[in-house]
Amino acid sequence: MELSPRDFDRPLLLKRTRKASEVNYEEDLQDAENLTKWGRALLELSQCQSPIGSKRMIDDAISKLEEALRINPTKHDTLWCLGNAHKSQAFLTPDLNEAKNYFDKAYECFKKAVDEDPGNELYKKALEITIKAPELHMEIYKNGYHQNSVGSSTSLNIKEPKRQKNSDLKYDILGWIIVAVCTVAWMGMTKYFNPLPPPR
Repeated sequence: MELSPRDFDRPLLLKRTRKASEVNYEEDLQDAENLTKWGRALLELSQCQSPIGSKRMIDDAISKLEEALRINPTKHDTLWCLGNAHKSQAFLTPDLNEAKNYFDKAYECFKKAVDEDPGNELYKKALEITIKAPELHMEIYKNGYHQNSVGSSTSLNIKEPKRQKNSDLKYDILGWIIVAVCTVAWMGMTKYFNPLPPPR
């Protein structure tokens, strides 16, 4: 996949969107579309953070999206974004029971989004992926993949070198699956929502 100059401008655009949304919020507290843009920008920006910073930013995105839904409970794009935020929190949460709560919330959001816009394939795909997500989460944390992703070393490297070779392929495949899912979600978000025009 080739990156275009627009891809490099995306973080700057998201930061501008976040700032503009903050200003717009001060002017109109009841603008569900503005809150959705703000939450979506925070969610995308969270991907560029450390795990702790990412969790905080996702929490903030969830807060904005939930506020938008209090204003307009049937706003399907907000439901979809909120589902993605809960799913992201789940994958950042090592405890499976706690993560399952996030996956359940994500499932409910995606289900409501599909109910509101039944023809939207992106929403249907998100619902499908969320059903399988707890199993993937369990596999990631069971095999210690999360430790490798945050730079920690595991003692398995010393004790079981032969098994580690087999596991490396599994981790590589698992990593590429995660990258593919995130890329599809990101591409879907960028295609589904028109970016803001550049400032004049």
